[in-house]
Amino acid sequence: MTAKISYSDVEVGTELPAQTFPVTRATLVQYAGASGDFNPIHWNEKFAKEVGLPDVIAHGMFTMAEAIRVVTDWAGDPGAVVEYGVRFTKPVVVPNDDQGALIEVGGKVAAKLDDNTVRVDLTATSAGQKVLGMSRAVVRLA
Repeated sequence: MTAKISYSDVEVGTELPAQTFPVTRATLVQYAGASGDFNPIHWNEKFAKEVGLPDVIAHGMFTMAEAIRVVTDWAGDPGAVVEYGVRFTKPVVVPNDDQGALIEVGGKVAAKLDDNTVRVDLTATSAGQKVLGMSRAVVRLA
């Protein structure tokens, strides 16, 4: 596969379609099983509160993975992402109810680089708080 977006069609400031990702306790259990990360802060409310957290929190790598979906869906090819990094700023708190939490992600092209690549800056929030900082991806376009 190759990116479906053409480098020549993209300008600095181009906004990617924003997406919202729901997270429930069941989502966290599924991710723990897939990743092998069974840290009790991600599934045990009593333990999470004992260590000073407000409640169970989503895995940082899960949050990071959900955020990059905005880029991979836009580009049309996950392999188009050649670099990706974030700073974890706040946890995604996941209450034990039917709603869970939402991770809201948007992005825009911040720079056109060499070799048909662009830098996309992402914003990721949950419950009105920024959960990822310095969230940036370099994407090779068609």
